[in-house]
Amino acid sequence: MHWGVGPALHLGRKMAASGAGPQILVQYLVLRKDLSQAPFSWPAGAVVAQACHAATAALHLHRDHPHTAAYLRELGRMRKVVLEAADETTLKELAETLQQNNIDHMLWLEQPENIATCIALRPYPKEEVNQYLKRFRLFK
Repeated sequence: MHWGVGPALHLGRKMAASGAGPQILVQYLVLRKDLSQAPFSWPAGAVVAQACHAATAALHLHRDHPHTAAYLRELGRMRKVVLEAADETTLKELAETLQQNNIDHMLWLEQPENIATCIALRPYPKEEVNQYLKRFRLFK
């Protein structure tokens, strides 16, 4: 199903009519912190690439969702928040929680190792997903 521009504009109009400003959409990423530490010791560029892969894949997979369409129309106003997960187990547990609660996301698996490295959600209003992400801190 293709949502196109219409529903996203309709969403903005509904909010404007209710007195609220434009809805702020955020794309959240949760990246494994342990990849940059021993025993993995991946270079910073390789770790950042995992987040880029996951973000791009999530946007592509959910490109027809009105929130994604609205997010991509505002290229200069994109908001991303990168959070850290301690390890692969923590990342996979989050993926399971998101799946159980019907939160659209992409769990990126690095190949050929087939290890989970990053989760990217499609763009969401912060208040819709905050409860699932509040235990994670900003990636450092």
